[in-house]
Amino acid sequence: MDRPLQSFGPDLWLADGPIAQVAGFPYPTRMAVVRLSGGGLWIWSPVALTEGLRQAVEALGEVRHIIAPNSLHDLHLAQWVTTFRLATLSAAPSLRKLRPDLPIALELADAPPPAWAADLDQVLVHGNAITTEAVFFHRASRTVLFTDLIQQFPSGWFHGWRALVARLDLMTEPEPAVPRKFRLAFTDRGAARLALARIEAWPASAVVMAHGNPVERDGQAFIGRAFRWLTG
Repeated sequence: MDRPLQSFGPDLWLADGPIAQVAGFPYPTRMAVVRLSGGGLWIWSPVALTEGLRQAVEALGEVRHIIAPNSLHDLHLAQWVTTFRLATLSAAPSLRKLRPDLPIALELADAPPPAWAADLDQVLVHGNAITTEAVFFHRASRTVLFTDLIQQFPSGWFHGWRALVARLDLMTEPEPAVPRKFRLAFTDRGAARLALARIEAWPASAVVMAHGNPVERDGQAFIGRAFRWLTG
């Protein structure tokens, strides 16, 4: 039986989408669905919306919030906002300029808005020249949601020269890691450290990322290891 949504914790589900081609590199995709305590669904980094996924999501409740956590994850937003017309689209800074066609109602900030503050905390990781990413903490499942700042691809995922580039970029490390291109793009490490201090204070058990298998235990310690290059 097809199960497009997989439970990952209390009121938290994950869905894997199709492979996305980014600059010639194949990326697996993943989204998350949170059922808010006040009712309604919160959709993080939506993947391609298939009929099966739409039905599974609607079976959980009404989609009220669609989240674009950074300026790089905009591929399927139009499809979702067209399908779920009553939902509000919230996006990371700069996406409004890049995608003026999207009905962005709220720009994500360093604190959650009242609509989901009871269920999720958030912080913007400033200081990166590639993108400003919003990182979220789902309290009920004690799960941190990273989009592109932490990634991992399995051995053999890339071939030829792409495999070499991926290895040099730290995308195929034994443990999920911050890609080298993002490390080099931090032009303001002080701002990044301030954001990381808040993230490391969350009592995280698990970490979910858009590109890589979730870390299901000792999430707080894992985050410390992933960003040791920044804090050490």
